Amino acid sequence: MLANDIYHLHVPSSPTVSGDPRNGGSAFVSVSRPDLDADRYRTTVEQVTGSGTTRWTAGDRDSAPVLSPDGRTLAFLRVEADEHGAERPQVAVVPVDGGEARVVTALPLGAGAPVWSPDSTRIAVTARFPEPGRYGSAVPGDDDRRPAPSAEAPRLVTRLDFHVDGAGYLLDKLQQIVVVDVTDRDAAPVHHALTSAPCSLAAPRWYPDGSALLVVAPRDLGDRETHDDDLYGVDATDGSLALAIRTEGSVDQTVVTPDGTVFYTGASHADGALVAEPQGLWRADHGSDPVRLTARETVDVTGTPVLHGDDVLVAVLDRGTVGVRRVPGDATAPIGLEDLAVVLGGRLVVSGFDVADDVLVATAATTDSPGEVLVVDLPRATSTDAVTDTTATAPAPTVLTDLAAPLRDGAAAPGVRRIEEVTGTSPDGTPVHGWVVLPEGDGPHPVLRVVHGGPFGQDTWAFFDEAQVYASAGYAVVIGNPRGSGGYGLDHGRAVIGAMGTVDVDDVLALLDAALERPDLDGSRVGIMGGSYGGFMTSWVAAHHGERFVAAWSERAVNAWDSFAGSSDIGWFFADAYVGADPEEQRRRSPLTYAAQVTIPFMVAHSEEDWRCPIEQGHRQFVALKRAGVDASLLVFPGEGHELSRSGRPRHRVQRFEHVLAWWAQHLPVAPVA
Repeated sequence: MLANDIYHLHVPSSPTVSGDPRNGGSAFVSVSRPDLDADRYRTTVEQVTGSGTTRWTAGDRDSAPVLSPDGRTLAFLRVEADEHGAERPQVAVVPVDGGEARVVTALPLGAGAPVWSPDSTRIAVTARFPEPGRYGSAVPGDDDRRPAPSAEAPRLVTRLDFHVDGAGYLLDKLQQIVVVDVTDRDAAPVHHALTSAPCSLAAPRWYPDGSALLVVAPRDLGDRETHDDDLYGVDATDGSLALAIRTEGSVDQTVVTPDGTVFYTGASHADGALVAEPQGLWRADHGSDPVRLTARETVDVTGTPVLHGDDVLVAVLDRGTVGVRRVPGDATAPIGLEDLAVVLGGRLVVSGFDVADDVLVATAATTDSPGEVLVVDLPRATSTDAVTDTTATAPAPTVLTDLAAPLRDGAAAPGVRRIEEVTGTSPDGTPVHGWVVLPEGDGPHPVLRVVHGGPFGQDTWAFFDEAQVYASAGYAVVIGNPRGSGGYGLDHGRAVIGAMGTVDVDDVLALLDAALERPDLDGSRVGIMGGSYGGFMTSWVAAHHGERFVAAWSERAVNAWDSFAGSSDIGWFFADAYVGADPEEQRRRSPLTYAAQVTIPFMVAHSEEDWRCPIEQGHRQFVALKRAGVDASLLVFPGEGHELSRSGRPRHRVQRFEHVLAWWAQHLPVAPVA
């Protein structure tokens, strides 16, 4: 895979399912494809059956398909231009047995993913509503005047939670709930909200009788800054809110059973921890305290829970994988990872799944694909079986798609570079788990140690476009999960709280040492690179262990905790949570403090609109390096945020790859210089 092969990255969304796709049923997904000519992403809704994949909708910016409960209608999002030329995702519906799609919303800033009512007559979505005179809306009293962003009135900010990377300012475009009745084909598209809450609402789910929705809202409806969420009922007729369930912390996604029991994924803040806190599965009834069903010490849950019989299926992080596990819905105490039956496992990373009867359909990245659609049978287990039969091997899934075929066959550098597991041992005896992605040939190959962000993230077995591009260029790429990463238990994830730049550095280097024991890797030719927390690690290691590397590439990094605390969207709590509030300790834990110790060539890469690690972090590091006489460069991407390398403009992603490879070709050429 070369840099400009990213247009071969075809990635499916979470599926929606009606019946067994292998036997007369269907799954629907949207598939995203980078379009380099248009410099945007094309997304098409496609039907997946045992016979393959068929394009289902005509638009090339259609996404988020969801089947109605009766299986007769597909709802999805379609990007449309409004009367003023602004392009927004709006809800569309189309009969499954054929017909034209009908757009049913005209929301000023677009709609979120659709959620069907149990009777298949209404759809709920989230939508942001701008203050008048902002984001292309008209100034009060003058419908013809719609100020450009730079001409809007000034914002008065009075609280800390006012912005977030990727979404921008928050308090002047609160997110509300919209409900659309889709039974009247002649009705005008809906443009107003059902709710008028004083805060943003999220993750709507219908109650079984359709009279109300369950939504996630900040504690006390956002009366003050908070990291805690609660669950509220929203009357589907008048939009009034009532507290339903008070939680122990945050809430991600919910599901409601036919008898009204609520299961949700979320983290506890009971001990004051706001970072490196694994999500669990919780059960709650109205007016009662939630019960945690998965063990905090070993289980980290992600995504949306799905009901199957009396049990709940959840996606779980585990040592560089994300599989699906079964949780008994009537559990009375938290269940550990080893006691949760595996429904779908192996060397894959599940991004979403749905269930129809006793069939599970999932989208998952694998070692040789950024995403495929898989199906697996679900035995109808009792709660007792779900606990006791955990030693049974999960059935092998059937892969229904081959979305990675263009990478194998049509790329400029066809094929997928192989990934092999590596385990090292840190100086204190802690095992460190990771992988090496290998180029073709016998080597010895130059090496890139690539450090992931987070820190509470994880590298995985899954296809990783960056590692594939670097390996295709001739570099062995070492990736892995030092302490601070997710997927290895609570203690592993929290080990760097108050200790950044210590055991995490030991683990990064220990894994590299283990990989360098391979005869096909050249330990004398090694570079280090990473983004976000990985950029922090790169900056730190370059200053403290620079003799081990020929050069460093640090992007979107935290370099100075003092200014990060006052400029990042999460800085007002994240810096204190990981490093502490003491200015001297923040200085000691900042790579910027040690910039003068760097002696190797150093690239600082940053995006102008990064609000997670603001560009001042890159500016300060670059200036300090140059003033210290370091061979340093600064690469700045206009119009991009923190997610450039993953979801930035396709051309910028290609240009970033080109700059990375040019940097390493200069400082770490694949062929040794005589």
